Amino acid sequence: MPEFARLLIVLVFTFLFAISIGPFAIKLLHQLKFGQSIRAEGPQTHLKKSGTPTMGGVIILLAIIFGLLVSGQLTATNLWLLFITIGTGLVGFIDDFIIIIKKRSMGLKARQKLLGQVIVAGLAVVFFGMNNMNMSQLIPFTNSQLQFSGNEYLGISLFFVFAVFWIVGFSNAVNLTDGLDGLASGTTAVAALVLGALAFFQGYTDVAFFAVIVAGACLGFIWFNGPPASVFMGDTGSLALGAALAGIALFTHLGLFLPIIGGIFVAETLSVIIQVTSFKMMGKRIFRMSPLHHHFELGGMVEPKIMLRFWIVGLLLGILGILGYVLK
Repeated sequence: MPEFARLLIVLVFTFLFAISIGPFAIKLLHQLKFGQSIRAEGPQTHLKKSGTPTMGGVIILLAIIFGLLVSGQLTATNLWLLFITIGTGLVGFIDDFIIIIKKRSMGLKARQKLLGQVIVAGLAVVFFGMNNMNMSQLIPFTNSQLQFSGNEYLGISLFFVFAVFWIVGFSNAVNLTDGLDGLASGTTAVAALVLGALAFFQGYTDVAFFAVIVAGACLGFIWFNGPPASVFMGDTGSLALGAALAGIALFTHLGLFLPIIGGIFVAETLSVIIQVTSFKMMGKRIFRMSPLHHHFELGGMVEPKIMLRFWIVGLLLGILGILGYVLK
């Protein structure tokens, strides 16, 4: 059977597994009273979502594990990617658990969450350096590469800093995007499919399988997370998904393509940085509210429309990322 056909089959199987376990997971989360606490300073329309089960990211993580087992692609690379995904997901799980137990909208302190992410990313990058000495990253729309040169130790050190920053940064970027029903899961599915296609074109078939498994898990989660959401992924899902995308991109030398393919996540993060900086320096807000999706929401746009438009933009950015690989 052609590898491309196997990729599609694994994607479908992962999707079916996610929608199969979803009802049981949601019922269990209801029974455990693992409901979402809504920030008082957030959009008032979100207050009605209070009590909706969170930590639904476990559905995504279980689906990824299932998809990987079904695919038979238990390579060292995919186990490395799984470590990043599960590790950051565990940090998010602890954060979500504290929020639920303490009945508040904030869990781990920012520095605690960041430390956990850095430890997971750091361990993963050390493994990367030990098992994949080609650390270069392709530069979009060119035949050039970003080389981490200098003496051996300097090059490895520079790559370590870059890769850890990339993994932690995109982990938090997807987390910021997870503010509307179906938004983070849909945009992540698009980005994962594009990265999977590029990985396949480069001959990284095992990584392509991991990417489509992530996409299948996200699509299955949307089945329950689409507006109005029956469950939220929480930090358990969003931190894991962002780290997974970064890991896939770095290993396939597409790290510099991720800001294009995942441009939605970059825009969401920049909106927060711009908003905070502007308010601290000038006492003025640039956006009605950040992250960016809340700006449109407070402007009167309904959630499903924002979600769909962000998906469309994400798809167009994915196509731009593919062009950045082809047109060189």
